[in-house]
Amino acid sequence: MTTTRPPTPSRRTLLRAMAALPATALVLGEVPGLLGTAVAAAPPSGSATRYTIVPFLNSDDGTVNVYTSDDATDFRLVQASAYTPPSNRIRDASIFKHTNGYYYITYTTHTWQDTSTTIGFARSSDRVNWTFLYDYTVPIANLSRAWAPEWFVDSDGSVNVIVSCSTADDEWIFTPYLLRATNSALTAWSSPVALSGIGANHIDTFIVRIGSTYHAFTKNETTKYIEYGTASSLTGPYTISRTGNWAGWGSYREGPALVQLDNGGWRLFFDGYGDGTYYCSDSYDTFASWSAPAALPAVSGTARHFTVIKETVSGGPTLAKGVTRSFQSANYPTRYWQTQSSLLNLPVVSGSSTTAEKQAATFSVVAGLADANGYSFRDASGNYLRHYDFRARFDAGDGTTTFAQDATFVARTGTSSGALRFESYNYPGHYLRHYGYQLRVERTDGTDLFRSDSSFVPVTAWG
Repeated sequence: MTTTRPPTPSRRTLLRAMAALPATALVLGEVPGLLGTAVAAAPPSGSATRYTIVPFLNSDDGTVNVYTSDDATDFRLVQASAYTPPSNRIRDASIFKHTNGYYYITYTTHTWQDTSTTIGFARSSDRVNWTFLYDYTVPIANLSRAWAPEWFVDSDGSVNVIVSCSTADDEWIFTPYLLRATNSALTAWSSPVALSGIGANHIDTFIVRIGSTYHAFTKNETTKYIEYGTASSLTGPYTISRTGNWAGWGSYREGPALVQLDNGGWRLFFDGYGDGTYYCSDSYDTFASWSAPAALPAVSGTARHFTVIKETVSGGPTLAKGVTRSFQSANYPTRYWQTQSSLLNLPVVSGSSTTAEKQAATFSVVAGLADANGYSFRDASGNYLRHYDFRARFDAGDGTTTFAQDATFVARTGTSSGALRFESYNYPGHYLRHYGYQLRVERTDGTDLFRSDSSFVPVTAWG
């Protein structure tokens, strides 16, 4: 079987891209889509990546849940019904972290059938417990609906909301407008300014800035496709250069939201409301091409229209480098990683095992070949653990970028005390997992069984 790989940048390309990031991208929690990405890298030992979403529910637009993930794929419930506004509804919640340390959400205040001239605001000190702030009437003459507000913090530190608005002349023709906060308390806003070039009949506009270019993803309400455009100014004019099914996402898609992953790629989330599925898709070439859309496990079919905040937080997994370790299965504790004919398997290893068997279950832990914050593993012969056709095996390094990425893993917290999970560096959301006592790299399905099968405890080396 031949595996089609997503485009993967060289380290030089990544460094050039990182150098182009605006200064505020270096501050955790400031720029939606660039949150926590001072440099795109795996979290250092003792730290963890944390993604948070606050979606309303497919079954209930009167409240939102809070979910968290360490890999932007497997989101787990933190708090059900974490925030219910004192009146009206809550839809399309967008989240960011302000410089004052508080998290803020802004949201649509009415269900889609009703006139909706306000957007709501709430804040939290911990992402879980939320306090209502106020509903803000968007000052547009003859306004019918103000929907899907999205935070955007620019490189000058200004806090903005992009909101889709329609007037009573045609309540279903939306235009994106920019509101800029005029005080640090986020209680006063500038007059709305339409984003030039995107124009009418576009909704759910989400913007990220890379270097001096603003990248906009927006839903065309006629075609139901997510379109893409760029501009040199936040307010435009934008040039829409990608229309129709240009990225292979299909139609009846809405609510695009981007975040940069630990390996430097960009992940787009979108609500596949036409088929009831929530999707993600990745790009490694500044949005020119995208991976095939994949359903998000666990939250797909439950969550609706969300944005994502990424942070690096303390309390993450630790694993020393420059040492030898053996790796014990968390759910089959008599079984350990062992190289067998260059493949990584999970046989029983015990005190009565032969010296050769113990040596084959012993590995050197070193800095990741593609990212020094990640991990690579060498066997006794000096070959590196890597995935090939998604099978875990040991091969001699060949100096290529592909090999370095195949042989690099990001440590995530496992299911039991001391256990770690090892995520593929170049296939985010894919983990080393045992199946039939063989080690493979597979995409998480969000189940407890998968998490257990992909959890391993570093222990004193057998050999």
